[in-house]
Formats: sequence, C-alpha cells, structure tokens
Amino acid sequence: MARYSKGAAKTVKSAMRRRKKGTLKSGRSGKKVTSRKQAIAIGLSEARKKGAKVPRKKTGRRRTSARRKRTAAR
Repeated sequence: MARYSKGAAKTVKSAMRRRKKGTLKSGRSGKKVTSRKQAIAIGLSEARKKGAKVPRKKTGRRRTSARRKRTAAR
C-alpha cells in the first residue's frame, strides 16, 4: 500500500518547481528557499493541510534512559 497519495506527490512536485523558479518562500521569515530538502518538507506540509494522505511528522525522541544510567552509576 502506498504511503503517500497522488495528491501529496503533486503538491511536493509543485513546491519543487517553485523552488527552481525562485518563488518558494519559507514560513515566518519569508526567505527564499534554496534547499531541496526544505522544499520537500514544505510540499509535504502543504499536502497535510490540504488533507492528502501523508504519514505523520516524526517527533524527537527523549533520551532519558542514558541519563538514568549515569545517575544510577554514581
């Protein structure tokens, strides 16, 4: 089964084209996007807002186990 819908692929493709053209801007600052990875991320974010099938964003994992081991050793 496909992870991303065709609509999501279209939105990412559109973002990539806008990046090449030089009209793709980042969120708050409004700076011109030149990074390929950033363009893909913006495209996926736009696809999510439209309601296309896109996997959830991965959140940062907490590293508490390493800290616990250090304090237990003392």
